[in-house]
Amino acid sequence: MLVREQQVQIPGPAGALEALYLATAGARGVALVCHPNPQQGGTMLNKVVSSLQRTARDQGLATLRFNYRGTGNSEGEHDMESGEVDDAEAALNWLREHHPRLPVYLFGFSFGGFVAASLSGRLELQGEPAVQLCLVAPAVTRLQAPHWLAGQGRLTLIQPEQDEVIEPLQVYDWAQAQQRPLQLIRIADSGHFFHGKLVELKEAVLRYVFDIEPLDAG
Repeated sequence: MLVREQQVQIPGPAGALEALYLATAGARGVALVCHPNPQQGGTMLNKVVSSLQRTARDQGLATLRFNYRGTGNSEGEHDMESGEVDDAEAALNWLREHHPRLPVYLFGFSFGGFVAASLSGRLELQGEPAVQLCLVAPAVTRLQAPHWLAGQGRLTLIQPEQDEVIEPLQVYDWAQAQQRPLQLIRIADSGHFFHGKLVELKEAVLRYVFDIEPLDAG
């Protein structure tokens, strides 16, 4: 029987954070999923976030998605910089307390890509790097000091080629400038929100994050 996510409240630096937690029995890792820009309507219920959570769930990970401060029923006010990264760090600490010593997978969509990337740098400084970082249509121009990307762990970028929110060329140029290995996956004929392309997104995550060939692969 499929276990459903539980609504939980997590202590955050600006107040309680609203979250959805999936306590996978015998989890082989933990996945934190960061949502897009809250000032443009982004929440943890975004369909891309939901797709990433379900894909991680199906691969045996305990998952947590959450609303940043000032979003949904999360307390506090939007910061749109370090504050949301602080929230993500608090959420991940809560998740790791429930599943200690398991590998960490970070997922982020759009603004959430910036949040997940910045969090990866913090984890590396703490000596506990994430094993996987998956950034979907990430807001890479926000990754400026004091925010930085980890040099350890696998990095997968998934970019829709017809993105109307994040300029694809910015992501491609940013990826080329990185001094570390990464995988850059381009999704053809897809806009920012992957309308009609969620299957392709899931297949890309399976293939390049989890090393699994989709069943319908030719």
